[in-house]
Amino acid sequence: MSGSAILFIVSAPSGAGKTSLLRELVPSDPRLVMSVSHATRPIRPGEQTGVHYHFVSVERFEELVGEGAFLEHARVFDNYYGTAEAAVRDQLAQGLDVVLEIDWQGAEQVRRRFPDAVSIFIAPPSIDALRERLSGRGQDSPGVVERRMADARSELSHFPEYDYLIVNDDFAAALADLRAVVSAERLREPRQAERHAAALAAMLG
Repeated sequence: MSGSAILFIVSAPSGAGKTSLLRELVPSDPRLVMSVSHATRPIRPGEQTGVHYHFVSVERFEELVGEGAFLEHARVFDNYYGTAEAAVRDQLAQGLDVVLEIDWQGAEQVRRRFPDAVSIFIAPPSIDALRERLSGRGQDSPGVVERRMADARSELSHFPEYDYLIVNDDFAAALADLRAVVSAERLREPRQAERHAAALAAMLG
């Protein structure tokens, strides 16, 4: 793995805007890539396997767990999700900064394997705002919204475990904050020293 490459963990309760922020951030940054997770949930209209997720059966997922293929895996809303370790290590070895969009359970597992990973938590401005966003999707019944709200409170309780906390009250401001975190981490001295080793050595004679 390239020492200057960074593994970013981004977590948030459902409805906090994490996915929308990353969809805006990642394509605009040529050094940043999203890790594509494996998932057992049904593919949705407009999704592509290998792009949004690697869609697999529960049986295949369990085989991969048995093979030790996952860096992290978890059950979320009756479906299984997992991050293939080999794919992440390959991207880091290419010098790319990798983003894992995972929940707190996955983040905990990844930190054990990658203690230098940089973790970012995206929070909604309030519980009321979160409920409004979840209800406004129009995809879920009131019962499902309440279940997601309960899970959101559980997820929110883990924010102190993260390196950075971004409150997504205003989308543009939250996106700017996210960009600032990525930029600041890249500018840390050890990473810059490795990235520009030849130039620095030449200047020092």
